[in-house]
Amino acid sequence: MNTKLSVLFFVKRTKTNVDGLLPIFIRVTVNGARIEFSTKRFTTSEKWSVEGNRMKGTSAETKATNSFLDTLKAKVYDYQQQLIREDEVVNAENMRNKILGVEKRSHMLIGIFQQHNEEIKALVGREFATATYTRYETSLKHTIAFLNWKYKVSDIDIRKIDHEFVTSYEFYLKSVHKCNQNTTAKYIKNFGKIVRICLANGWIERDPFINYKCKIVEVERAFLSQDEIETMFNKVLATDRLNHVKDIFLFSCFTGLAYVDVKKLSRKNIGFGVDGEKWIFINRTKTDTRSNIPLLPIASYLLEKYEDHPQVVNQDKLLPLLSNQKMNSYLKEIADACGINKELTFHIARHTFATTVTLSNGVPIESVSKMLGHKNLKTTQHYAKILDLKVSNDMQILKEKFGNGTQLKIKQSAG
Repeated sequence: MNTKLSVLFFVKRTKTNVDGLLPIFIRVTVNGARIEFSTKRFTTSEKWSVEGNRMKGTSAETKATNSFLDTLKAKVYDYQQQLIREDEVVNAENMRNKILGVEKRSHMLIGIFQQHNEEIKALVGREFATATYTRYETSLKHTIAFLNWKYKVSDIDIRKIDHEFVTSYEFYLKSVHKCNQNTTAKYIKNFGKIVRICLANGWIERDPFINYKCKIVEVERAFLSQDEIETMFNKVLATDRLNHVKDIFLFSCFTGLAYVDVKKLSRKNIGFGVDGEKWIFINRTKTDTRSNIPLLPIASYLLEKYEDHPQVVNQDKLLPLLSNQKMNSYLKEIADACGINKELTFHIARHTFATTVTLSNGVPIESVSKMLGHKNLKTTQHYAKILDLKVSNDMQILKEKFGNGTQLKIKQSAG
C-alpha cells in the first residue's frame, strides 16, 4: 500500500512564551493521521511565513532556523525509509517514535507464551483442567525447540512471525517430532491462540494464519459395546482398588461425564429435574457449558454404593477418585481381566455414553448433545457416524416392511 506522507511547519499562536515568541511546531500527516510536536525553535508572528512554512528574511537567525527545519523535514522522510527497510508499518505512531527517538518495545514470543501458561495454571481447577495447562506447557516446549532448530535462537520478536514461520513449524512437528496430523493440528491450534493474543493487543498487525489450513483427520472413536459393559459390570476383580476404578468408569459410561467433571461432583450438583427425578446439574470444566443429565438407575446405584466412603463424606464428593493417570493405568488391567481387546482410557466411558447407552437406544442426537455439553451438534454427530449396529437395526425394520409386502406389490412374471 502506498503511504501518503506530508510535513508542515506552523507557529502555535496560543502558546506564546513570556518573551512574546511563538513556538514553531511540526505536523506530520501519514495517510490522514496527524502527529505534531514542538521543534523547540521560536519566532515572532511578523517573521513567520504561513505560505512558505518557514521564517522570512535573510538574517543569520532566519537562515539557521530554516536550515534546521529543512534538516528536520529530511529526517522525517529518512525515518519513513527506515521503517520500510525494517519491514515496519509506516503509520503515525511509528513515525512519532522514530522522530522522538523512542524505541518500540519488542514483544517476544516465548515470554508471551510463558505468561499465558502461568495464567492458565493459576486458574486450574476453576476455569481450566490440569490437562489443559499440561497441553500448553508441551506446546511451549515444542515452540522453544523449533526456534532453536530453525533459527538457532531462544526467543523471537512476535513481529517476525509470518506465514512461512507457521508452515515451517508444522513441518518441524511432523518431521522432527513425528507427530501425526491431528496432534500437529492441536499444537498449531495452541500456538494460534498466542498469535490471537498478540493481534488483540495490537502487537502485530498481520495475521500469519491467513490462508493457512491444518485439517483434523477424522478418526474412529472407541467405545464399549452393550456386551462389554455387561461383562465389566458383572466382573468381580482381584482387588478392591480395581473394583473401585471399574465402578467410577461405569458411572461415566452412564452419565457421559469426563474425568475432571466426575472429580468435582459434589452433593450440590444433584437436584430434581422437570420429571421429579434426580438429575446431575454441572458446568463442564473444558467448555463451561451446562450439562443436565438424568440419573440412570446404574449411576444412582453406584453413587449409593460409595456414599459412606471417607473421601465422599469428608470432602463433599459424590465419588472417590484416583488421579486420571492412575485410573487409566488400572483400566488397562481391567480391560485384560474382562477380555476387552481395546485400549481402555477414562474418556472412552464418555464415548460409550454417547453411542451404546444413548444413541443406540434411540435417544435423539439433540438430547445427547445437550447432556454431553457440546456447543454444537456437529461435535455429537461424530459419534452417530459409527453406529453400524443402529443402522443395521433400523434397516432391519425397513426390510421387514418390504418383506411382508406392505410397501410394494411386486408383480410375478409369467413363466
